[in-house]
Order: sequence, then C-alpha cells, then structure tokens
Amino acid sequence: MPAPDPFPTDALGPILANAAIGIQDRTQAPVAICGQSVLAAATLVAQGYADVKLPTGQVRPLSNYFATVGVTGERKSAVDMEATWPVRKREARLRELYGPAKLDYENAKDAWDKARKVAMDSAKGDQTKIRAALDRLGPPPEEPLLPRLTCGEPTIEGLVKVFAKGWPSLGLFSDEGGMFIGGHGMTPEAKLRTASTLSRLWDGSPIDRVRSGDGAAILPGRRLAMHLMVQPNVAALFLADGLLAEQGLLSRVLGSSPESTIGTRRWHEASADSDLAIKTYGKRLLDILEMPLPLVERKRNELAPMEISLSTDARANWIAFHDHIEVQMGEGKPLWPIRGLANKLPEIVGRLAGVLALVDHIETTMEIGVTEIESGIALAEHYAAEALRLFAASQADAVLVQAQALSRWLLTHWDHAVVGLPDIYRLGPNSVRDMKTARRLVGVLETHGHLSRIEGGAQIGENFRREAWEIVGRGA
Repeated sequence: MPAPDPFPTDALGPILANAAIGIQDRTQAPVAICGQSVLAAATLVAQGYADVKLPTGQVRPLSNYFATVGVTGERKSAVDMEATWPVRKREARLRELYGPAKLDYENAKDAWDKARKVAMDSAKGDQTKIRAALDRLGPPPEEPLLPRLTCGEPTIEGLVKVFAKGWPSLGLFSDEGGMFIGGHGMTPEAKLRTASTLSRLWDGSPIDRVRSGDGAAILPGRRLAMHLMVQPNVAALFLADGLLAEQGLLSRVLGSSPESTIGTRRWHEASADSDLAIKTYGKRLLDILEMPLPLVERKRNELAPMEISLSTDARANWIAFHDHIEVQMGEGKPLWPIRGLANKLPEIVGRLAGVLALVDHIETTMEIGVTEIESGIALAEHYAAEALRLFAASQADAVLVQAQALSRWLLTHWDHAVVGLPDIYRLGPNSVRDMKTARRLVGVLETHGHLSRIEGGAQIGENFRREAWEIVGRGA
C-alpha cells in the first residue's frame, strides 16, 4: 500500500492543531491519530450547539464519523485518553450531580405514586372525580438524565436507550473499535439495522425506539459523533463490507491510516509548550461543554441547534470545491471508486468548518468564514486521498483476512478431510454466506496450498459434492 499523505494538522485551527502536536509530543504516536482524536472530541463537544446551513439551502448537523487505523502498540489508547480528558472530566461532574438528583427523583416518585393511589381511592370509582384528582396531581416527576456523554455500547439498542434517557449529544468512542465492528451490533442479523440507525443519526434524522411492552417512540433532536480506533485487519473487513457500502454508512466515515512510528520512539520529555497546549485545549472544550445546550421548549433532551451560514467569500470557495469534486467523481475519473464519499465531501466540508468555527469562537459565531472553509477543504481532501488508498488496499486485504478465517474454520471446526462449496457457505464462518464469496476464498486457499482440488468430486458424509477439495494438513 502506498504511503499516506501527511495529516493536515494546520487545518485544525490553533487550539486543536496545538493540542494534536502536544499529544504527539507526549505519546510519540503518529500525528494523524492525534489529529483524528482531537477533531473527533471537538465534534462531540460542538455538535449539540449548531447546524450548518449549506449554500444549497440544506441544514445539516456538525456530526462526523471517524475511523483511525493503527497496529497494536501504536499508543492509540494513550492518545484517546489525552484527547478525551475534558469529556471524561465533564462526565465525572455529571455523575456527581446525578447521585443526589437520582435520590430526589426516587423520593419524589414514591410520593407521587402514593398520592396517585390516594387520589384514585378517594374518588370511590367515580371516573369524573378520578380524572379531576389526577389532573390536580399532575405528571410524575422526571428521572434525571443519565450522566454519559460517550458510549462504547456494542449494540444499537443500547445506544438508542442512552439517547432516550440521557443527554441528546453523544459520542460513540472506542479505542478498541473491533469490539463494536465485530460485536453483536454487526452480526449478519443486526448489521443493516445498526448501519441504518447510524446513518440516520449522521443525517440528523429522528431515530425510532421500539421497546417490548410500551410500544415505539420517536427521538428527534439527537446528535452522534463517532470515533473508532481499529486494527488493520478489522479495518480491512469493515471498509470492504459490501452491505455497509451499499447502505451508505461507509460513505459517512472519515478514515485515516498513518504510517507506524513504532521503533522510532526514543525517550524524551514532553515540552512545556505541549503541556500548555493540551491544557488550553481541555479548558476550551470544558468551557463549551458547560454551556447550556439549545433545547426545544419544555424538552429536557431534544436539541434545537442554531443555524450558522457561510460568509459570502466562504460560500464562493465552497461552490468552487463542490464543482471540482463533481467533475472528479464521474465514471472513470479519480474519485469514481469512492463516489459515495465524494458525493458527500462538500457537505462534510461544511460540517468540519462548523466544528472548527465553534471551537475557536462559539461565543461570537454567526457565520462560517473563509479560514474555516479552507481548513474544511484541506481536511476533506486528505480524507478523500485516504479513502482511495484504503479502498484499494481493503479489497485485497479483506479477501486474505476472510481466507485466513476460513482456513482456521476448516482446521478446527470441520469434521472431514475434504470439503465442498455448499459446506462452506452454509456452515462456515459468518462472513461467508454465498457461493460467490466461498468460491473466491477457496481459490485463494488453493493458490496458497491450503486446499487441493479433487477431480471428479467426492463423497462427504451423506452428500456427494461435484466440486470438492482436500484440506491440506488435515488427516482423514
């Protein structure tokens, strides 16, 4: 795979750029991982306060989804801890407030339940009097919001539950993204539902909550930022997933796979400038997190973000970028292989620019200027280049990863010394569920000497397979 272009750290704006450089100095992880991490954290912090109004007239959230690829030992977790510390500090404060509020709620609820029973009993079966008594009693007390701003929940049902009972702006953040990608939410049965819900949240659409016992509910005014840190083999399967590509989730993900710094990280003390940059970054994000969220009137957790538009000059730059991308993604053109993402790049520019504007000057932001749009374009161009690079690599890598999984299954779970195609796609690994995939993987294993074709077929248990292969290294 060709080397990546450098991550455009300068495009992050002064606060985020200095923080990314400071985290890189402290951890010696690739600067792209540091840049991705602070940008994802900033997206989580900013997305609840504003939407961007694009030159098309469409109003879009500032939410973004990020995926960062790195091998074991790349210090992804260390970077994540540095980048998300202001979010975790705010969550700790919310937990402190939640304890007493939860106790107050439980006491108030017990009192309300008792008062309701008394009101109903005192009416002695008279429906009119019961109704009047209940009207006087009023609604039950509201449970305090769950003190969570981030969620590593591996199922979409769990995420939606947190949205229903918690804060309306959340982050799906995981420094072990494989737990999400390979978890219950991404099983063949649940994958489409998970992808559809994540896509709807990215779009800013209301999400459905269906619960047994009390029916369905619609949850509007929610925002989700996502950052998954994943191993290369997991990334290969994720980025080459045909269903996720067709559904559209992959075209919403901004990926980065930097070159490793392992083997070059000799000990050194982080500079005082780095410490100051990280503290300044953290204070800024905390200041924003402590600002009241704009909410729909009489709603506790339904957002009503302000709309920010592009300045006249920023609008002209955005339109020029839009037209440039449109030409480049025609059939046979450079962006054709990633046309799903390319089609969204102008919108993504607006989202990224909006995040940068709020981080730098949320108190005075009424519009997005040229500086933020140019930064958004630089970032979007980087993500397009990375998508092209990762797309080409993932097509080959995913096949090899699947072939290795099939080989392990044949040696550890298959009871015979020979195997046929139906045995593989009916009984084999979950990632192999059709004849076309099975045949492609068998071809890879045959090429590498793991399988040997049996001319004329073979009897396997009670079934005769016209196409059969001997499993090399497996006795009868």
